[in-house]
Amino acid sequence: MLEWDYKDIIPIDLSSDCLFCRIVRREIPAQIVHEDEQALVFKDVAPQAPTHVLVVPKKHLGSLAASTDEDLALLGHLQRLACRIAEGASLSSFRLVTNNGRGAGQSVAHLHYHLLAGRPMAWPPG
Repeated sequence: MLEWDYKDIIPIDLSSDCLFCRIVRREIPAQIVHEDEQALVFKDVAPQAPTHVLVVPKKHLGSLAASTDEDLALLGHLQRLACRIAEGASLSSFRLVTNNGRGAGQSVAHLHYHLLAGRPMAWPPG
């Protein structure tokens, strides 16, 4: 069960049922693209582009707004990892986005970045 605080910006996980934590623990299958000590990258189950993977920290953070200064290295790692994944897939351009809170479209209360590529991207998004 999740409750939302701070006007639906910071999700507070009140259960061990976090979808992405369960994927990290291998309780739910995923098409894993990359794994290291800090992160897991896997294909989105509802891709919005020919390339659509999720870059997920293994540490549970409900959203970007839930991060603290102690998470700076982790946040940098996730973004650089996304660049390495794009480079490894020979993507010359890509979009990297995170949604923060329900109003922004965050559907899973675990920080994650969407790496999208392979089609023209409109602006503004959504």
